[in-house]
Amino acid sequence: MRLLKIQPEIHMFEEFKCFAEEFKIGEGDLLFTHNFLFDNYMKQLNLKTENLFFEDFGSGEPSDETIDDIMAAIRGKNINRVIAVGGGSVIDISKLLILEDTDTCLNYFEKTVEIKKVRELVIVPTTCGTGSEVTNIAISEIKSKKTKMGLAVDQLYPESAVLIPKLLENLPFKFFVTSSIDALIHAIEGFVSPKANPYTEMYSIKAIEMILKGYMEILEKGEEYRHEIIKDFMIGSNYAGIAFGNAGVGAVHALSYPLGGVYHVPHGEANYQFFTEVFKTYLAKDPNGKISQVNKVLGDIMKTPEGEDIYTELSKVLDKLLSRKPLREYGMKENEIESFADAVLTGQQRLLANNYVNLDRDDIIKIYRNLY
Repeated sequence: MRLLKIQPEIHMFEEFKCFAEEFKIGEGDLLFTHNFLFDNYMKQLNLKTENLFFEDFGSGEPSDETIDDIMAAIRGKNINRVIAVGGGSVIDISKLLILEDTDTCLNYFEKTVEIKKVRELVIVPTTCGTGSEVTNIAISEIKSKKTKMGLAVDQLYPESAVLIPKLLENLPFKFFVTSSIDALIHAIEGFVSPKANPYTEMYSIKAIEMILKGYMEILEKGEEYRHEIIKDFMIGSNYAGIAFGNAGVGAVHALSYPLGGVYHVPHGEANYQFFTEVFKTYLAKDPNGKISQVNKVLGDIMKTPEGEDIYTELSKVLDKLLSRKPLREYGMKENEIESFADAVLTGQQRLLANNYVNLDRDDIIKIYRNLY
C-alpha cells in the first residue's frame, strides 16, 4: 500500500529571474501564463521561449472548449517542456498540454485514449490555494455535461514545482482568500479521508495550522498584513496539495462541481459554500471518529471554548474574510436541488469515495436545501 508520493522536486526562488537562469529556460520551452504576469516578471528577460497566454483563449476557469483551442494552437510546434506560471486554470490546462495529442481533451477525461506523457512539466503557482503543483489531478468544466470532470493519473505529475512568493505580491485580497480557503479545505478533507495515513495527516495538520493561524493574524492586523506572511500561505497550500494529492478530497468538492459547472462560480468560492455544512453533517453522523481530532486542532487555533460548535465558529472566522450567500443568489433554482444531487452521485464517485462517512442522496439533498 503506497502511503505517500511527492513526485515533483520542490524549489523556491526569490525572483523569477533566478528561476529562469537555474532552469535554463529558452528554446524548446513553452511558457504558458497570463499577460500581466509576463509583462511584470518575464518580458524583460527576453527569454527565447514559445509564449502562450491564457487570456487569448478565454477567462475564468478552464472548459473543454478552451482547452481544445489551446491544444490546437500548439499542435505541430517543437515543444519539449511546458513552463506553467499562473493559478489553477493555467496549471490544470498545462497538465493536459504535456500529453500525446488528441482531437478533444474530453478523450482524456473519459479515458477513451491512452494517457501518454510526451513533454516535461514545470509548474510555478501564483495563488496560494490549488496545491496543484504537487498533484496528478486536472479539473475542467465540461460544457456538454454542465459539470466538472477530473483526471487523476500519474502522467500528470510535474517534474518540478517552483515556489516564488514574490509572484503573489499583487494578488487581490479576494483571490488570496478564495484560493487559501480552498487550500484549507484540501487539508481538512484530506485529513478525514479514509485514504489518509500518518504521512498525509502530518502535512494536513501543518497546512491547517499555517493557514488558519494566518487568518487569525490578518483579522487582527488587517488585510495588508497578508503580504508579511504570504510565504507561509504558499507553503501551507503546498503542504495541503501533498496531503490531498495522496489522500483525496470528498463531498465538499463533489457538491461544489455542479454549482461551478452550471453557474461558473469560482472553484474556491464554490467549495466554501459547502465546506462547513458538509462537515456539520459529518459531525452529526459520526462525532467520535477522526473528525474529533481535526476539531481539536481547529478549536485550539481559534481558542474556541469546549462545547462550542466548531464549524459555526469556523464559519464566523471565515465569513469575515469571504462572505457566503445563499445558492439561489448564484442563479440556482430550487428545482435543481435534486438534479444537482443526482449529478453528484452519478458523476463524482471518484471524490465521494473519500468521504469521512457515507452521504446518501437524502443527505446531499438536505445539504443543498439548507444552503439554498
